[in-house]
Amino acid sequence: MRDHIRAETLKLVRRPATWALLAIAVGLSLTFTYLIPYAGYAGGTGGPRAERGLAALLPDQLVGNSVGGLPVFLGALMLILGVLAVGGEYQWGTWKTVLTQNPGRIIVYAAKLATLCLAALAGLLAVFAAGAVASAVIAVAEDRPLAWPGAADLLAGIGAGWLIAAMWTVLGALLAIALRGVALPVGLGLVWLLAVQNLLALIAAPLLDWVAQLQKGLPGPNAGSLAASLGAATDTPGVQATVGGAQAVVVVAAYLVAFAVLGGLLLRRRDIL
Repeated sequence: MRDHIRAETLKLVRRPATWALLAIAVGLSLTFTYLIPYAGYAGGTGGPRAERGLAALLPDQLVGNSVGGLPVFLGALMLILGVLAVGGEYQWGTWKTVLTQNPGRIIVYAAKLATLCLAALAGLLAVFAAGAVASAVIAVAEDRPLAWPGAADLLAGIGAGWLIAAMWTVLGALLAIALRGVALPVGLGLVWLLAVQNLLALIAAPLLDWVAQLQKGLPGPNAGSLAASLGAATDTPGVQATVGGAQAVVVVAAYLVAFAVLGGLLLRRRDIL
């Protein structure tokens, strides 16, 4: 298994798209979490509201700021990563080459998922690191104390963020297997993440009680609830305390396992061509 993970890691690292997604994730996180809010604060007229805005950018808010994008925007990038890593095998016709080298389908699939989950962790850590630097720079520039989250809070945030990121990544892999390609899985995944789940939350749920109850079992609202429980601002797209943090962890983990198992079953039973 280690050899297969090493091979999948090498393939993932050598793809320019992987680094492009990482750069976009870090850039989006810095721009919308720190640069634009700080520019608004710096150009404002001061007062209590401005002080509250500045307080949200300081190091003690690192965990919430770093995971706030995972329910929607950063989650969409993770989904694309999963689609590219698995769907590319269909697009390039390399499944047959890989599987004729003796490893079984499930072993190759497990190695891909392990590699993707590690890549999701690396991307999350990069977002945390970039946020730490940005918040420290703002704190020093504004002469505010460098008060960091406690070790337990930081580890909990990284662990929960990794769970959300891994869920979206594995969903991307599942869509790629189900649709045997790249373009359609990416398109459908983005439509769900960026449009459908927001329309359900903002338009349908307030009008229909059954939709509001359905929201409590969907992956997006539970990812948003988990991010909210870690301190993410509830005015961030996709972040809303629909359910409690404990339930959100269970539901997100269940979706992660379900997506992984379903993808493995499809890959094992269906023709790869």
